[in-house]
This record gives sequence, C-alpha cells and structure tokens, in this order.
Amino acid sequence: MSTKSQADVAELIAEYDEERPSRVLSRRWESGVWAAGLAVSLLVVKQVFWPFSEGGQYYLVIFLAVTLPLVFLCYRGKRGGREDPGPVDWVLAGAAFLVGAYPLFGGFDAFLDRQGQLTDLDVVAGTVLLLLILEACRRTTGWVLPVVCVGFVVFAYYGGYLPPSWDISHAGVDFGQIINGFYNDATGFYGTPLDVAATYIVLFTIYGSVLNASGAGTFFVDISFSAFRKSRTAPGRTAATAGFLLGTVSGSGTATTVSLGAVTWPMLKKAGYPRESAGGLLAASGIGAILSPPTLGAAAFIIAEFLETSYLQVLIWAILPTLLYYLGIALAVEIDARRFGAKPVDIDAPSPWALLKRGGYHFLSLGVIVVFLAMDIPVYSAVVYATGVAAVFALVAQRGDVRGWMRAMADSLSLGVRSALPVIAVCAAAGVITSTITKTGLGIKLAAALVDIAEFVSSNPTVVLFVTVVLAAVAVSVLGLAVPVTASFIISWVVIGPALIELGVAREEAAMFIFYYAVLSEVTPPTALAAVAAAAITGGDVMKTMWRTWKYTLPAFLVPLAFVLTDNGSALLLRGSFVDSVWVFAVSAVGVAALAALTGGWLFGPARWPERVLCLPAAVALLYLQPVTVAIGLGFLLAAVAVHLLLPKILLRGKEQDA
Repeated sequence: MSTKSQADVAELIAEYDEERPSRVLSRRWESGVWAAGLAVSLLVVKQVFWPFSEGGQYYLVIFLAVTLPLVFLCYRGKRGGREDPGPVDWVLAGAAFLVGAYPLFGGFDAFLDRQGQLTDLDVVAGTVLLLLILEACRRTTGWVLPVVCVGFVVFAYYGGYLPPSWDISHAGVDFGQIINGFYNDATGFYGTPLDVAATYIVLFTIYGSVLNASGAGTFFVDISFSAFRKSRTAPGRTAATAGFLLGTVSGSGTATTVSLGAVTWPMLKKAGYPRESAGGLLAASGIGAILSPPTLGAAAFIIAEFLETSYLQVLIWAILPTLLYYLGIALAVEIDARRFGAKPVDIDAPSPWALLKRGGYHFLSLGVIVVFLAMDIPVYSAVVYATGVAAVFALVAQRGDVRGWMRAMADSLSLGVRSALPVIAVCAAAGVITSTITKTGLGIKLAAALVDIAEFVSSNPTVVLFVTVVLAAVAVSVLGLAVPVTASFIISWVVIGPALIELGVAREEAAMFIFYYAVLSEVTPPTALAAVAAAAITGGDVMKTMWRTWKYTLPAFLVPLAFVLTDNGSALLLRGSFVDSVWVFAVSAVGVAALAALTGGWLFGPARWPERVLCLPAAVALLYLQPVTVAIGLGFLLAAVAVHLLLPKILLRGKEQDA
C-alpha cells in the first residue's frame, strides 16, 4: 500500500531525524567501514561474556578509541560535503584513534596513577580528544550540544571570575584539572553515559538490526493491518499498533514515524483522514514506541545506571504510563473516526491467525528479553541471547540459504554499530557536562535556584512543588528541542533532578518524569521533529500537524505530573500496593478520557464548548490523585456529561417556544 520507496523513506528519515544523515560510501570505503563495524560488534559481544580483566574503564577506552574514528569516516563535516571521506576526515580519524588509545600506550595502570597530576602530554592528548568528541557530536547531531559543552568548560575555568554574590560562582578549576576530570576520571568521557552506550545501547541497536533482517518489521506491519480488518476505526488502530511494534525494531521516534507513514498514510487518506490529523496520529504512534516496554528509549538504560536498579524495574515503572498513553490515542482514534466520518477500508491481508502461524516467532525474541530479565539475567546478556534467537529465525526467513544468512547477519552486526555512532558521540560529550557539574557543584546550585523561583511565587509547600514541577517540565521540553533525547535526560537529571528530590519527590519518580519529557520533546512545538516528518509524508501543514500531534500525546504530557505531585502518584509506576495501583490507574484513565473529550470535541456525540470547558478542570483534578481532587474532578466530568445530554434539549425547547 506504500507510495514511497525504501530510498524515499531513508531520505526522509535522514532529513528529519534528530541525528544527521550518514554518508553513502562508495564500495571500496564501505567495505572497510563494514569490516570495522563488524569488529566492534564482536568486541562488544566479547565484553559481555569475557570482560577485560583490567576493568570496565579499560574497555571504555578501547571502545571509544575504535568507534570515534568511524564517526569521521561515516559522517560529513558539512552538509552537502563529499560522500567518501577526504584527507581531513582521515586525519581526524587517525588522531581520534591515537588520542583515544593514548591511555593504553604507556600502560593503563600508569595512566590511572597520574590522576590529578597529568603530564603536559596527557593534557595535550586529552584536549585533542575533547575537541574531536565535540566535532564528532557536531557532525552527528548539530551545533547545539557542542556549544553547550564549550559553555560548561568555560564556566569551569572562569567561574572564579564571577561575582561572589552570584549563586553559581565557584573558585575556578585549572585547565589541567578540567582535562583530568574528562580524561582520567570516571565522571568524564568514560563515565556512566558512555558505559551505557558501550554495554547496552549498542547491543540493542544490533538486536534491532538483526530483528529487522529477520523480516520482523514487515511482519509487524502486516499483523497490524490484519488485526483490525474492515471498520471505520481500523485505519487509526492499525497505525497506532504498527507504530508500537515497529518501534521495537527502530528505537527512534522520528524513524518509526516515517517508516509507519510510508505504509499507512495511503490507507488513512482513503479512509478520509485530513492530512494534518493523519500526520498527528503517525507522529504520536511513532513516538509512543520509545516510551513503551519492552525496549523504551536509550535514556531508560541510563536511568537504570543512575538509580543503580535493574532495567526490568524501569520497564515495570513504564507499564501503566504506557497503557494510559495508548488509551489516549485509542480514544482519539475513536473520536476522529466519528468526527471525520471515516470510511471502512478494504485491507488485502491474510487472517491474523494465518500470519501468526507463519511469522509469530518474531515475538519470541522480545519475550526472551522479558523472561531473562525476570530471571535476573543481566540485560546485556539477555539482549545477546534475544539477538541469537532473532538470528536463528532470520535463517528461516532466508529459507535455509546459509551463505545469504551469514552475510545478512554480518551486515546487521555492522549496521547495528553504525546506528549507534551518534549516541556514542553524544554520550561521550555528555561526560563533559557531568564532570563539570560534579567539580563545580553547579547542579546543586541550579536546583536550589529553581526552588527559590518557586518559593518566590508562594511559601506553601504544595504550591512550591507544583510550580517547580511545571518549570521543570518546561525546562526539559525546551532543552529537548535543541539536543538529542539522551543528552537532554542526562543534563536534566543532574540539574533538575536534585531540585525535585529536595522537595520530596522520590528519585524513581523524578527520573521517569524527566525521561518522559525528554522523549516528548520530539513532538513538542515549535520543532517537533516527528511531527515535521509526518507532515512531509502526508503533505499537511506543518504547524497544524504539530498541534494535532500534541492533541494525541496530551496524556503523555500530563500523566508524568501525576506521579510527582502527590504520594499516590507513585502507584502509577507500580511502586505502591496492588489496590493503590488499580484505583490510581482507574482514576487516571477517567482523566485521560476527559482530556480526549476536551481535545477531540466528543462525548456521546459532538461536544460544544460548555462541556469541553468543564472537561479541563475535570482532567486536571482527576490527575492530581488525591481523594478530594478526585471527587472534584468527577463532579466536573458529571457536569460536562449532564450539559452535553441536556443542553441540546434545552436549546430545542427554546426554539420551539420562540416559534
């Protein structure tokens, strides 16, 4: 049903994804990069089962030294630049390898022993590596994050010149000590962000690549088409379901949106969806995948590391918010199908049972991840086993062609590493920020300033928390407009996280709150990359598509507020008793329904402004999750229903009397 070729889809993903497009290398250079990517993937798998005896930081040094050069070979220095790497690219790649591997040259233990007392050569090598990481980050994600990193370096060095009356002033850090923090300290380049990229994220990108090679992407779309068949709501349901399933393969909200739109837009158009509404549905469905178990986004792995908990625990926290998110989309789909008068579309697809019988094995590798995590097997081991399962079934897809299968698997391993290069650059650059904040105490000072602003508004603790949470939500969303999701989460966690925790929010709720708003930046106006990509697919107006996307994703913006504003909200992350989780989820579901009625203009029929206005305080009060506010919210919602049912009769009676 698609009207776009694979090349068109790849071009749109490259244009609108938060990561810059990689080069299309000639065959000669492609072979070399392919071999390097394959070697790195084997290094990563080797570290899972036979880790280096020298420790994790030793592995990270090797990992960065062999992946950073690939960035300069695979990504252009400027838009429209030559496809194959030129002399400058090779010089930068060679320098990246030399300064990346430099800590190993004279003995890694000897390098670590010089911590705090680096030699001049150490400082030079660390400075060059800093510049190369910033350039790699610029090539893959743009100028914003490198400029932010430079700002942090400048702040660390010149902080002593700031007026003492400024809360963020500090004594200043010597340049050698700054480089020491980046290069020879566990909080710098080789800190938690890079550790997560090298041990989790790259394994999941490899898994997604192998899963796609097995034909899972096509199967997920086919099963979504087949499941709903012929009804006026089937096109919308299909788009939402296919987006969720495709996200397990893609891992990117924008990429999922484009791939999904290429397949489902013709069906939505035939059903009568306006271009902007269809684009909003596609963007919301695409972004929902990285908010949802069992994969989530890259930042979820960082949550697990920062909180020193299991990845399975993070998946559990995400279950109820995910259900509420898709409940909001499902209700919006039902409303839109009625408002637009959507028509049933004949879908030429086998029965769901026939498809499951033929390709249901594609779900098994996802099940392996969940089951192995439940068995307390480390996530990096679980994903390797799941990749192995997907690889075996890829042989089925190759119909026993062992030679073709081996080539496809080698391609997938290499492609998985190449897909992770932008995230690796971002995570290494994030070490600049985390190290600076640690050395200067900036995070605590900014968190205190955020609380001070809230206390300026009111001295009431409840109001202070509410204002702080709203400011935090805005800050994370705005930051996410400029930097990738992973970097947005890391920066927000070290700056905003302490402010929320100081006001009594549990670390778990604070982390998930920041995670959701970091991810939602992809659908936040005025940039909203996923919505822009969807508009490119449907040909709709960009700004209108953004606002339609916001309508579909509104529950995801408000539900995180629910689990940080009150103690009862923790039950939304399944951190309370079963009874608490049930009633909190039920109340939140009613709140989401009120939001759907507000934004969709529909209750039991078309809703006028009086009842829609009443739905706003109903939703807000219900999502506050306190018994008193829940009662108030239900009262407003019942009033909206009463007005909706009675107002037409009153107006009709008035017309009859006038007549």
